Amino acid sequence: MVEPADRPSAAGQRLGAPESFGVSTLEPGLRPPAQPPGRQVAIRVQMLDDTQEVFQISQRSPGKLLFDLVCVHLNLVEGDYFGLEYQDQRKMTVWLDLLKPTLKQIRRPKNTILRFVVKFFPPDHTQLTEELTQYLFALQIKRDLACGRLICNDTSAALMVSHIIQSEIGDFDETQSWQHLLHNKYLPDQDAIRDKITDCHRKHVGHTPAESDYQLLEIARRLEMYGVRLHPAKDREGTKLSLSVAHTGVLVFQGYTKINAFNWSKIRKLSFKRKRFLIKLRADTSQNAHHDTLEFAMASRDCCKIFWKICVEYHAFFRLFEEPKPKPKPILFTRGSSFRFSGRTQKQIIDYVKDSEIKKVPFERKHSKILSSSSMTPQSSSFRSQVPKQCSMSVPLADQPDSARLGHQAESNGSEEPAAATFSTNGFHDIQAAPGSDPTQSRQNHHGTGSAPDQQLLNPGSPDSEDSPLGSPCVVVNGNGSVNGQGMGGTSVLGPGQSPEGRQLSPLTSPLLTDAGYVRNEDEDEARRKKFPTDKAYFIAKELLTTERTYLNDLQVITESFQGVAGKDEAFPDSVNNLISASYDPVYKFHQGFLKEVEQRLAQWEGRSNAHIKGDYQRIGDVLLKNIQGLRQLTIHLQKHSECLVELERACRSSRKAEALCREFEQQRVCYLPFNIFLLRPLHRLLHYKLILERLCKHYPPTHDDFRDSRAALADISEMVLQLQGTMMKMENFQKLLELKKDLTGIDNLAIPGREFIRLGCLSKLSGKGLQQRMFFLFSDSLVYTSRGMTPSNQFKVHGQLPLYGMTIRESEEEWGVPHSFTLFGQRQSVVVAASCASEMERWVEDIRMAIDLAEQSSSPHTDLLSTSLSDNKLSEDGGAEQESEEELCGSRSSLERQGHRGNTTVHVCWHRNTSVSMVDFSVAVENQLSGNLLRKFKNSNGWQKLWVVFTNFSLFFYKSHQDDYPLASLPLLGYSVTVPSESENIHKDYVFKLHFKSHVYYFRSESEYTFERWMEVIRSATCSASRSLPSTRKDLY
Repeated sequence: MVEPADRPSAAGQRLGAPESFGVSTLEPGLRPPAQPPGRQVAIRVQMLDDTQEVFQISQRSPGKLLFDLVCVHLNLVEGDYFGLEYQDQRKMTVWLDLLKPTLKQIRRPKNTILRFVVKFFPPDHTQLTEELTQYLFALQIKRDLACGRLICNDTSAALMVSHIIQSEIGDFDETQSWQHLLHNKYLPDQDAIRDKITDCHRKHVGHTPAESDYQLLEIARRLEMYGVRLHPAKDREGTKLSLSVAHTGVLVFQGYTKINAFNWSKIRKLSFKRKRFLIKLRADTSQNAHHDTLEFAMASRDCCKIFWKICVEYHAFFRLFEEPKPKPKPILFTRGSSFRFSGRTQKQIIDYVKDSEIKKVPFERKHSKILSSSSMTPQSSSFRSQVPKQCSMSVPLADQPDSARLGHQAESNGSEEPAAATFSTNGFHDIQAAPGSDPTQSRQNHHGTGSAPDQQLLNPGSPDSEDSPLGSPCVVVNGNGSVNGQGMGGTSVLGPGQSPEGRQLSPLTSPLLTDAGYVRNEDEDEARRKKFPTDKAYFIAKELLTTERTYLNDLQVITESFQGVAGKDEAFPDSVNNLISASYDPVYKFHQGFLKEVEQRLAQWEGRSNAHIKGDYQRIGDVLLKNIQGLRQLTIHLQKHSECLVELERACRSSRKAEALCREFEQQRVCYLPFNIFLLRPLHRLLHYKLILERLCKHYPPTHDDFRDSRAALADISEMVLQLQGTMMKMENFQKLLELKKDLTGIDNLAIPGREFIRLGCLSKLSGKGLQQRMFFLFSDSLVYTSRGMTPSNQFKVHGQLPLYGMTIRESEEEWGVPHSFTLFGQRQSVVVAASCASEMERWVEDIRMAIDLAEQSSSPHTDLLSTSLSDNKLSEDGGAEQESEEELCGSRSSLERQGHRGNTTVHVCWHRNTSVSMVDFSVAVENQLSGNLLRKFKNSNGWQKLWVVFTNFSLFFYKSHQDDYPLASLPLLGYSVTVPSESENIHKDYVFKLHFKSHVYYFRSESEYTFERWMEVIRSATCSASRSLPSTRKDLY
């Protein structure tokens, strides 16, 4: 047998490494040794481009052989930056150990998919020499963005996505870019910043895919969350934190904010003992000796060990000149773990690529629709033919069952039971300082663009966007993009806050809208629920409490936030300020006292106070009767709310300063809806009291103690609603016209007496270029059609107007061969349009015919809606959408700096989801407002996260608690479906409903059957367009 010292050394052989069992990426010219004898086993590996490859390996072959087969399959030279990760039997994400036999680590290879992903993130992407490596890193960044791991502000996110799109479809084309964004989700909260993305994309003309990858990595490397993988932990005080490791050392995060960093040069030893992770620092003369050890508690010993291993590997990869030599085997007993880093260090990779002459072979960019002449990889083409016999076939993810689609899961929180330990009790690792200066010392991360973590929904997780909060058309960044939404955050996107699940943020991508570190104890929840009353009346009273909290917060937007801003700038006349203050301050103070009474009654009902009292306080009708009688004294103030709306609009028309102040206030996160909606909240609240009392009286038998008070309160509130209903309906229509005026450009005098809004939504208009998507607005006297403009405020550009007087309508599907099409014959022109489905067509035809009848009966003359400039210069229907004015072009250039507030209006949601809503739908949504605590779960997450959720204006708004001033993320529900999970989805909990739109899925869990039915009822009102025959009182308005 040849002694190790006598073996001939091959050029490039790893220093001090054990004998290689497979193909080393350091030795591309050598024929790989034969695999160890034994039965062949098929292993599936998911690549960064989402394809799957199957590799045949021997039962006894080490992990290194499989990893080298993957690198050879890709012709990848700089493969040591990457690794293979998988979920073990404890459902924890771990890295494949290259020195151990693969099948000793993967117990069930048939049911396991390994993921080939980036393991080590260098501080400077210019250290990646080969284009293929940069391309793979770009795919990793793309995946981290989609799942909500890479948290950043909207500007950075839009820039990065624009470079991704440039590499995939080439130079900007408006139609192609919009279609591409509609069918591909790169962010949990993508819909909210879609305009920013297109504005950035138009600036990348001429960039090749390689240049786009370079720019993407240049932006990503400056972000604080670049390459960060969070491991949940707690400090000694029990504060929830997260640990991570980077090229500089160990990082500490609170949420998504870095609060501390320990450089490798300051760390003396990393170790763990049971669930405690220990960082021992080098002696510092400025601190006492007992401060040199930091302790963090993690979920389990296995979580500690997983994080300790990756720390060991990061330190060796970035700090050492060469691979560490194996420790000699002890004679008697072992102490600690024998784990060590296996592979080349970063310095070895850089030196090897620099000194070697490597042939380049083309590689395929799977998602790119353009050819790149420079797409070459640095490996000999003959190298592939020397790979051991293997079966390598692509398996598209779409063909796999959901259980087999394993995306990037966020680091385990350790809630599962740990398996039996395979190492010694303690794991420890002495940090070896590299001799001399750090060989890979590079510039530190610059936290410029996007350094502050966004509070997004949605939005948190897997590489596929299917589980992202907005997918995300689901999670939308609130206001100035603070979510996402999390938020995912964002809110993600809540979010995508994603990690909405594919670990979307979105979003919802906020720390509060991702599930990492927020797994709840189900047993505690069940025990807590059993302590509370189960009577339906209690849950009706609780709905009163939760909605009253939201209502009071909405009033606070007027009485504190808006009045505070208006008082400072003196933009409004004193008469307007005094009118708003005199009309809303008494109402706000009254409801503060009302809320306290309801809170006290619910506390008594639940037994949290006066526990010895049983029957007297298990009712709510007496509290409602008392306060509704008090509310009647405020009727004079409620009647002035319509006057406030009119005077505020008049002040904005007469003063640019006032208009700018209102516009800036609506950009604030606290103003999560158009401000005029808040002004109508007191009138809407009367409807809510009426509906709550109707449910209460329906539930109580006539003999119940609370029935008499509830019925009396219902009679009083019904009288108030009847008295104010006419004003309420007129103001709803006026408010809607004012809101639409902000969404449209090229239109004059929209809000005039006698004009009623009826429906808005998407229809395809047939022109010389074929079917083109247009946004239609139906009023009581005319039909206006528009297209998405390129203005800074995302307004819709008016193309034409069809007066309803004398119009006829005819279905024309057979005539034009276009499904769901109909023709509108006007006095001056005819238009052929097509709806997205048969039900949409029926709704449009019904409403248009009704509007035509109204126009025929109306005695008021027709008023031209179009502005003078548009009337004088007739737009070309074929090219008008693509022609931009100089003002619009200038506005689009500055859109990166603006805060995309209006991207979440109902009009924009209808545009993106290709649907429509009517005034009847808006009126039903006003009545069906709801708020309360829900548990939310993503498709692939294990735990449930508790959130305060508010339903209003066709959207769900997510808060951490009801005490928050503004939502972290929002989820527009138009286009979504609400159902109950099926058995195959394994949601073994009561009162769970499921929201899904295309591939985006969310589960929500309520506390009782009553609240479950209420959430289903109100969400269905937003997801299913109301029939005009149902709300007859609303229909009578027209």
